[in-house]
Amino acid sequence: MNRKPRVLLLSASSGAGHVRAAQALEKAFAVRGDCEVEHIDTIQYVSKLFQRVYDKTYISMVRRAPDLMGVLYERTDQPWQNPRRRLALDRLNAQPMIRLLKRVQPDLCVATHFLPAEIIAWLIAKKKLRAKNAIVVTDYDVHAMWLCRTVGRYYVAIPEAAEYLAGVGVPREILRVTGIPIDPLFAIPLDRARARSELKLEAKSHILLLAAGGYGIGPLEQLVRDLLALRKPWQLVAIAGKSEKMKNCLEDVASSTGSLESGARRLVPVGFTNQMDQYMAAADLLIGKAGGLTTSEALARHLPMALIEPIPGQEVRNADHLLEAGAAIRQSCLMTRRGWRKCAGPQRKWRGPMPRRKSRRTLFACYTDGLRMSPRNILIG
Repeated sequence: MNRKPRVLLLSASSGAGHVRAAQALEKAFAVRGDCEVEHIDTIQYVSKLFQRVYDKTYISMVRRAPDLMGVLYERTDQPWQNPRRRLALDRLNAQPMIRLLKRVQPDLCVATHFLPAEIIAWLIAKKKLRAKNAIVVTDYDVHAMWLCRTVGRYYVAIPEAAEYLAGVGVPREILRVTGIPIDPLFAIPLDRARARSELKLEAKSHILLLAAGGYGIGPLEQLVRDLLALRKPWQLVAIAGKSEKMKNCLEDVASSTGSLESGARRLVPVGFTNQMDQYMAAADLLIGKAGGLTTSEALARHLPMALIEPIPGQEVRNADHLLEAGAAIRQSCLMTRRGWRKCAGPQRKWRGPMPRRKSRRTLFACYTDGLRMSPRNILIG
């Protein structure tokens, strides 16, 4: 009896977007029903030291030293520089992952993070792994850390990313511009009034959706306070992600902010949620970080964005692409009563309507087709 091909999706929980992209692909493969699919968090298959570096150190740096994060990002963005040194370090610390891959011997590996992508490419080059492999880049730009020699397919978000890869020597025939994979739920149309009713949100006022990312990174509490200080008749929905501390802080703020004229709460704190497709359908504007997954979800919902203090590095580059496409505006400081006047740059003079809701194909994420990837056509589609 012929067995179904086995697909192994490899993400890394050092960033919520890598995991969410793999989860979206997992759903898409499951819907097809023609393969066995498994998703693993590769951070659980590296040394304890590496876990701390990739997990806690990364998040701590983003919160406390974002400028340093930006410097490191730029200095390491050197195509094909020191790949052997980096590979040697990763191999040393990823022995549990290597043993897992050798034992499982999947038919197809799809990496949504550069760490497993590099290890898989090395194993295939050494003929220790028989799988076909693909890399799914989860930002609009491609950092040099994503570069590997033995890759069957690169799936990128926009044509500029494909041109960059071709320019540094990646064969054009393995490049596909597909968008960033998001949950298939975002492909299902949802009426705004219905979404607000299901979420028990204000029916008539404008709703601003504030998102701090899956780990609650960013100046969310201060941003909420500054927006509330403007005393506008809007409802704020603040997504704290996995940060219980942030969620509790927002609950304290909400308890003292009162209600709108309709009686609805002025501030609605939300912790980690699987209903982002509904919240985005209900909102008029997304205010938050420029992560690849969150912004792709907003594009799928035709939701305008105001990007607040993007993290230097990948988020700044994501923001640049979104601004160029007319899908977002960028605010480099918090929106206090004087903030718009104090901010440097052309954004401070913005007084026009919401950004145009462009349906440009190059920026829209893939929906239920899961990047059109399957064990049969991922390397020929």
